[in-house]
Amino acid sequence: MFRKEEIPGCQSRMHVSGTMKSGSWLHLLGFGMLISLVLAGALVSPVNAGERYMTGSPELTAAVSGTNEFSPGDDAVIVVQLQNEGLNELKFIGSGIITRDDQPNTAKLITITLGPGNSPLIVKNDPQMIGDLKGGSSTLVKFNVKIPKNATVGTYDLPLDLKYTYLWVAEQIGTDSVQYLYQEKEETLTLPVKIKPVLQFSILSAATEHLNAGTEGYLTLVVNNTGQEAGKKAILKIARNDDSMVIPTDASSYIGDFPVGAEITRKFKISVSSDAEANIYPLDVFINYENYEGDVVDSESTTIGIPVGGKAEFSVVSDPIVLSPGQKKAVTFQYKNTGNATVYSAQARISAVDPFTSDDDTAFLGTFAPGETKDATFEIAVDSPATEKEYGLDSEVRYRDALDNSIISDPIKVEITVVKKSNTGLYALIGIVIVGIIGGGYYYYRRRQNGNGEVKPE
Repeated sequence: MFRKEEIPGCQSRMHVSGTMKSGSWLHLLGFGMLISLVLAGALVSPVNAGERYMTGSPELTAAVSGTNEFSPGDDAVIVVQLQNEGLNELKFIGSGIITRDDQPNTAKLITITLGPGNSPLIVKNDPQMIGDLKGGSSTLVKFNVKIPKNATVGTYDLPLDLKYTYLWVAEQIGTDSVQYLYQEKEETLTLPVKIKPVLQFSILSAATEHLNAGTEGYLTLVVNNTGQEAGKKAILKIARNDDSMVIPTDASSYIGDFPVGAEITRKFKISVSSDAEANIYPLDVFINYENYEGDVVDSESTTIGIPVGGKAEFSVVSDPIVLSPGQKKAVTFQYKNTGNATVYSAQARISAVDPFTSDDDTAFLGTFAPGETKDATFEIAVDSPATEKEYGLDSEVRYRDALDNSIISDPIKVEITVVKKSNTGLYALIGIVIVGIIGGGYYYYRRRQNGNGEVKPE
């Protein structure tokens, strides 16, 4: 609020009324000259400088904009609204020849610092310079804070230190200059913040069973309440972490009341993508519960690593089978488990396509451990018009995992080479017959020469 003071004579007016008598003009002229001298002295003399000033000061207040309630473990932003409620008390009077650059109620070059005080908060910001703040205006200042997970609940007063300069007095000197006097000020305001209780937990152990790529398995969690609040109607939950290869099948398990310090064990079924490699994949764990205010909330989540073995993989390690057009034969291929998982009730199957047929295309392998080899025998026939070349037939292994889930492997190629039958045996047989005939003829000839049918020794 401004207060205006008037200098006598500066706003005065002469009012003349009635009949002008003889000699009055001389009195009027003299009075006018006196007024002129007074005004002239007022304009040129610095005697009245002390009467021509304005004064006042800033009056800063601060409050938290938004919530001032936080939980242990939070990374939060405290938004401070800084308000200047300072007013000017007096102002220049007169003709206003001189323009003032500053107002006394303007806080200039403000530096603001938020401290933790006796609270457990960690303030991450250094002192901030926010410039000038005029009277009647406000500004917002943000501070990043961290509330430790072990922070004690309660209400705390955070010190807000302010340092600024303001115009203490502005005094007019004569008619064409103003003298400014500034003053520095430091003050501390307080901001109340509340740390409210929350349920916090820690995972004491996370054990897995039968977790391999492309299969399902079990996860057993042992969890205890390490926070400062008991949870009501609590539910332990697991959730997929972004595009993790580990995917919950059973995502929640009911706890009920979960007092501070309590320990619980829960088992979940989870699946692993068939694209997974042998690795450790993330999985999120949290607790849904009813807090002391009756609100249903989620605790802060914890990410754990889930070890996953590679999937069961198979290959054929035997040499290619050789068959001839028109031939039907029982052939044996050797399969090897080249993966990382033991499979159960395994069966090898072959897909016979033209020019091959099969009346027996499945072979039982049984339990099949990593690194183990198994023989699979199939009966295969080759059509007579079959072209001589190498063929690749599709094969697969059907099996059950540790949880008795039925799974089919990726396709496996088995190689069969088709060639014509060799005539070497026929030629040999013919040769034997010819040799026999020649030998028999010679023997008969010798007997006839002997006359009695006996062959004469040589």
